[in-house]
Amino acid sequence: MKAVYLRIAVITLLLILCLPVFAQKTVIDSQTMQAIYEEVKTPYKYGVVIEPLEGGMVDGPNVFHKDGKWYMVYFQLELEPEGYTTHLAVSEDLLTWEPLGVIVPRGEPNSWDSAQAAGGIALCDTAWGGSYELETFDGKYWLSYLGGSKPGYETPPLSISMAWTNDPTKPAPWHRLDEPCLRPSDQDIREFEGYTLFKSHIIHDQEETLGSPYVMFYNAAAKKGGERIGMAVSDNMTDWKRFGESHVLANQSSSGNVGITGDPQITRIGDLWVMFYFGAFWKPGAFDTFACSYDLVHWTKWEGPDLIASSEAWDKTYAHKPWLVKHNGVVYHYYCAVGDKGRVIALATSKNMRKSADLAANAD
Repeated sequence: MKAVYLRIAVITLLLILCLPVFAQKTVIDSQTMQAIYEEVKTPYKYGVVIEPLEGGMVDGPNVFHKDGKWYMVYFQLELEPEGYTTHLAVSEDLLTWEPLGVIVPRGEPNSWDSAQAAGGIALCDTAWGGSYELETFDGKYWLSYLGGSKPGYETPPLSISMAWTNDPTKPAPWHRLDEPCLRPSDQDIREFEGYTLFKSHIIHDQEETLGSPYVMFYNAAAKKGGERIGMAVSDNMTDWKRFGESHVLANQSSSGNVGITGDPQITRIGDLWVMFYFGAFWKPGAFDTFACSYDLVHWTKWEGPDLIASSEAWDKTYAHKPWLVKHNGVVYHYYCAVGDKGRVIALATSKNMRKSADLAANAD
């Protein structure tokens, strides 16, 4: 009996000694957070890079690399009737973009996505400063998209589904599933997602930290208001299961206003997962910021300066919805800007690329 008690005492002592180690894996110290900020900050605003059709809006930039060129998947609000479609643009230098056309049009009349189809790329290389190439599953390239049957600007309810193609560089319609993968009306919804679902981002977690290789982050709204970010997981890119009992990231003002935490992008810097996301209405304006995690579940939020905030005529109303790329030592931060040019896609960088572009033009 004494031997049993001794073993219990030893195990208890080991657990107590290991508690600081466990804490280090869920809470990230301020010095590390500051180092991440210094690595990703983009103080130089380059300007507007994609404008919409007259009277429309563009939103939700996602950037990847293939065959020596850069491509942007983004969505545009069409008119008559109003609703999102997903578009593709191409660039040689990450600065000048040429729209190519629609890749996810709205669905057929009376379909679940007849009015809305706004997509974002899946399985992009998450390594910071990496290839930014798209990985395939089952020999196909994938994206996830929010869809709905009601016209207007993000008119609820919106659901999430998947689409695929054999060539993501062609401005041709992607094949899509017949039905949503996640709905706000599903029986297993959490408290934060019972009203509508928004933009999603899917990564390949090769370590299968959460028990499955594919992890989807998405923001959603509850019936009582506010938007928070939650997760779902999959083994095959088509069948998705909600992960966890609640959201993994949310923010609120000192008065308790939840506001919006949304449009996550996940990248990997060293041994840290970094989530870029936008915030709105839990402090003034709309802006981009980030959080960090060791395990994809517990996130430490950056409390310092915004990565992007309103400062120019083109983003005087909102500067939000991030997608960041590091290439050749320069960080490119694409975001949705709302200002004197309407709702457009703009760019900020870690180096003054406008000055560099002017110098190159003068040299020519």
